[in-house]
Amino acid sequence: MAVLRPLVALRPPSEHVARVASVPYDVVDTAEARALAEGNPMSFLHVVRPEVDLPEGTDLYSDAVYEQGLKGLVKLQADGALVRDDSPALYVYRQIMGDHSQVGVVGCCSVDEYDQDLIKKHEKTRPDKEDDRTRHLVTMRAHPGPVFLTYRADDRIDALVTAAMADPPLYDFVADDGVGHTVWRVDGADDLAGAFEAVPCTYVADGHHRTASASRARAAMRDQNQEHDGGEAYNRFLAVLFPANQLQILAYNRVVHDLNGRRPEAFLDALRAVMEVTEDASPTPSSRGGFSLYLDGRWYGLTAPSSALEQDDPVASLDAAILQTLVLDPLLGIVDQRTSDRISFVGGIRGTDELQERVESRGDGCAFSLYPLGVDQLLVVADDDRVLPPKSTWFEPKLRSGLIVHTF
Repeated sequence: MAVLRPLVALRPPSEHVARVASVPYDVVDTAEARALAEGNPMSFLHVVRPEVDLPEGTDLYSDAVYEQGLKGLVKLQADGALVRDDSPALYVYRQIMGDHSQVGVVGCCSVDEYDQDLIKKHEKTRPDKEDDRTRHLVTMRAHPGPVFLTYRADDRIDALVTAAMADPPLYDFVADDGVGHTVWRVDGADDLAGAFEAVPCTYVADGHHRTASASRARAAMRDQNQEHDGGEAYNRFLAVLFPANQLQILAYNRVVHDLNGRRPEAFLDALRAVMEVTEDASPTPSSRGGFSLYLDGRWYGLTAPSSALEQDDPVASLDAAILQTLVLDPLLGIVDQRTSDRISFVGGIRGTDELQERVESRGDGCAFSLYPLGVDQLLVVADDDRVLPPKSTWFEPKLRSGLIVHTF
């Protein structure tokens, strides 16, 4: 079953919420975070990207950064930008991005379920990123940003969520990026929490490092607590759970910095031996097995052979895996996308113009625009206890940090 528990949240007063709520820590770099936080002392970026308040060039993994994050959290409370609820509750969180809408439930999930693989993963994590997030959590004694979980849709949960949305919302605002955020508080949430007990498992959609770090932070807190009994708040982590049938996955595209010693025409000839190549193609592929290639100032269409798509292996038949097997490894010499410094990744939200700009700014290399992964494909891979190829999913819209904070 899926364990979901109400929490006594730390959250902004409604009059401050639009200024407090921020993008997640991992979708902006330091320069972008500084620009977003400039002139806004209430921005939650002062907590999740605390280097914005330290001198430029500060080591992002220095003691000063983690200490500054804690100072930022304390200051927001002292300034009244974050206040403590007086009782536990669940929350319903709706996001609207253009024509897309998704509605999830905010609460606390079980670290034990994560450790027991009842919360399923589809991505490998990097130890250095786990180290960073674990230290951030332990220093602040808080989960400042929620993990994005999903589950196969359930009619009872849908009905309870719809009923909760009939009440006036706590928050209702449109962020600078045009995404609408609406939050309802659910008091007396036993029915909603109980409905999740019928859900056999949940899946990490976005936030593998945050979830792994919650597990490591719990272990550290448990080791320090001689009276640990399992009921402590650090045994749970903050999450938003969305039904899988509402999710939107955008493409995660690739830019390769050189052609592995080939000239553009020679590279095209090599591609024609493994895929169908068409000229003057759309920058966005229209179906699975299709890729768009930006090379030497032009877009080309690539179509993988049907045999590649029809493999029984749920991972090998994915577009990102096909591109790796047929092109990146044998033709471009990129054996491991996780470790190669010759490839970079661009979330689909940035558009295909970003791919062109990156290739043209280097004056070499190429870019691949991919077709988005299907949610069902993700669930099948996770159910098989497998992992997706690196950088396979870009979920939109992103969850805002600072709307609901879980402290321990």
